[in-house]
Amino acid sequence: MSAEAFEQARAEAGVIDTMIGFPVAREEQAKHYDFIRKQTHDADSQEWEFPAQYMFKGVPHYDRVDDPVEMLMAKMKQHGITRALTGMSVDGNAKIALERYPDRFIASTNTDPNQGMDAVRKLDEDVRVRGARATNCWGTGLIPQVPLNDKKMYPIYAKCIELDIPITLTTGVPGPRFPMACQKTELLDEVCWFFPELKFVTRHGCEPWADLAVKLLLKWPNLYYSTSAFAPRYYPEAVVKFANTLGADKVMYAGYYPMGLSLDRIFKEMPDVPFRDHVWPKFLRENAQRVFNLK
Repeated sequence: MSAEAFEQARAEAGVIDTMIGFPVAREEQAKHYDFIRKQTHDADSQEWEFPAQYMFKGVPHYDRVDDPVEMLMAKMKQHGITRALTGMSVDGNAKIALERYPDRFIASTNTDPNQGMDAVRKLDEDVRVRGARATNCWGTGLIPQVPLNDKKMYPIYAKCIELDIPITLTTGVPGPRFPMACQKTELLDEVCWFFPELKFVTRHGCEPWADLAVKLLLKWPNLYYSTSAFAPRYYPEAVVKFANTLGADKVMYAGYYPMGLSLDRIFKEMPDVPFRDHVWPKFLRENAQRVFNLK
């Protein structure tokens, strides 16, 4: 009944995608990853359009995109995505989307703790003035890298609690070819212990430590798991089992379009995920609504 329950949940309430981007021409997409190439040393990473290209097949590519916002909206409607969390920027496609469709897009801001108190002030302004509902920090992609439990992160975590917003964090071995130490899943344990009021949403699978992630999800009430960067056929078995038992309220959907996965592929594979019927509404929408304070 899982496939039928998926279709019913999608039709009745729609889907909230907690990680989505805007389709652009391949030349512009390649430039977007220049910040990652600065850290890599192998020749492949310097030449690839997508820094984790070796891991993904069928990465969406477009030679020309006239209106990225409308193209994304069409794809969201096609697959029943009613709202989507996207990184905000001062200009560009995210700004247009948030102004044009404020009821469909949810703003998330990026933070760089290397900037010290300037990062804290920026986060405060992005939330209070510009309407961000979450923040993201990919410490592994910063220069210098910032581990999840680094002291530089603590003012950011404290500000998130004060603003009552969640933070999305990447854990597991990174796809781009640079060191992984900053995002070992075990580092979440210390942070969750010290900041029990903070809502953490993990991204990008926590692999190869999915079993450990499940233990931490069970242990810490405000720790959550999102499925970004994983095609549904590769969702970790431990996470699916956890969602079907004690973790129905802790696992939520996130795609990876257009960075590495197409929405066509995601939603073609989704009905085959063996979630129990009661999990689908929570996974597709309800958990995101609660964690990101959406109405």
